[in-house]
Amino acid sequence: MADVILETKHLSKEFKGFTAVSDVNLQVQRGHIHALIGPNGAGKTTCFNLLTKFLVPTTGQILFNGRDITAAQPAQIARQGIIRSFQISAVFPHLSVMENVRIGLQHKLGTSYHFWKSAQSLNRLNDQAMDLLAQVDLTEFADSITVDLPYGRKRALEIATTLAMEPELMLLDEPTQGMGHEDVHRVTELIKKVSAGRTILMVEHNMSVVSGICDKISVLQRGAMLAEGNYHEVSNNPKVMEAYMGTTSGELEGAHA
Repeated sequence: MADVILETKHLSKEFKGFTAVSDVNLQVQRGHIHALIGPNGAGKTTCFNLLTKFLVPTTGQILFNGRDITAAQPAQIARQGIIRSFQISAVFPHLSVMENVRIGLQHKLGTSYHFWKSAQSLNRLNDQAMDLLAQVDLTEFADSITVDLPYGRKRALEIATTLAMEPELMLLDEPTQGMGHEDVHRVTELIKKVSAGRTILMVEHNMSVVSGICDKISVLQRGAMLAEGNYHEVSNNPKVMEAYMGTTSGELEGAHA
């Protein structure tokens, strides 16, 4: 049997009579890059918020490594190894790139909220921080103030701070949102690079990104699972083409949803 790291069973979410996610059964295999896609309003973000416990399911179960985490709090699942990178870059703009990564590493010291401690106490994390920056090609920007970074580099830094939390499962929310072609390519290659030995579940609009790096794709429409498979299977599925393009023939390559 496939090694499933994350699974949902009949997952649903209603808001005052409106069903945003309906009976979703999702399986994410360990070591895969798995994309969650769908047209606008398909329920992708709501599903992501359910998985990361920012919303409580109306019905259904969420299992991580076979353990039921349906009732867990966000901090609890983070400690178990599920770390989410947010759609809006979640970094401290007026700290240096190095300082941002060191903050992500502080949980190892158990001093995350000990604000009275000297910054010198974090120096032991410098080597680890530089290693993470090297993984995301930011070594030369270590001393730069984060607010001065180009947008694509900020997203790379966000991935570095996510890696600092030692995720077993990384959830990436629109990692290439708002990027130009060069940054899209850089961040796509970065995701492929850091996926080694990890599992990634991502919401992504850019189908050229999805086609290039994802092992499996789940398609949502109106909150329900429409199709699953690899890119070839999904892109040639008539139901998927109808949902994206209003036609049962065509090509999804490069499409945005």
